[in-house]
Order: sequence, then C-alpha cells, then structure tokens
Amino acid sequence: QVQLVESGGGLVQPGGSLRLSCTASLSRFSIYDMAWYRQAPGKQRELVAGITFNYRTNYADSVKGRFTISRDNAKNTVALQMSSLKPEDTAVYYCNGNGGGTPRWNWGQGTQVTVSS
Repeated sequence: QVQLVESGGGLVQPGGSLRLSCTASLSRFSIYDMAWYRQAPGKQRELVAGITFNYRTNYADSVKGRFTISRDNAKNTVALQMSSLKPEDTAVYYCNGNGGGTPRWNWGQGTQVTVSS
C-alpha cells in the first residue's frame, strides 16, 4: 500500500511563500507521473500542478507563474514551491500519482495552507 506524507504547510501572509514536500513510500517512484492537488472548504479537490516521470510540468491557470513543482527520484519526494500566495490559495494540499488527471492511490493526510493577513 502506498503511503503519501505531505508537509510544509502553515499560515502565511498574502504575497508570501511556502514550500510543500511529499514523500511517497513506493518502489519505482521514478516511473510515475506525480501531482499536487488541493481542496478548499466547500469546494472539490482540484489538480494544481503535475510533473511527469520525465520532468515535464503543467499547472492550473490559477497558479501558473507562481507555483513550481519538482521531484527528487532519489528521495521519492515531490515538492511544490509556492510564491505570491493569495487568500484563494487557502486549502489542504495533497500529493498523489497522476493517472491522466486521476489520482492513483489513497490520499495522505494533506497539509493545510492558510493565506491570511
């Protein structure tokens, strides 16, 4: 069973930055496309950023130019660098495998990001 552990969330002022990290306990991590998702209160979970096994990236329009996804296959980690944060970025952030926009495994606990002054 794959375990996903997210960390790095917190409270930040508008315009600030945070770096999220996710560690995945699975073998052959390098062959999987990965993604960060988020779920804001009262809203559906959405895909925020994805990175393929060969490091191609894609972003939701709402975060393009502000967020950067990266991966370290040696450590089985995927990171999300977030800058110029806005109150509307407030959500619980999750990582998961990206099977064509569909998560591959059970969700981890997520990490809360709150953007507020």
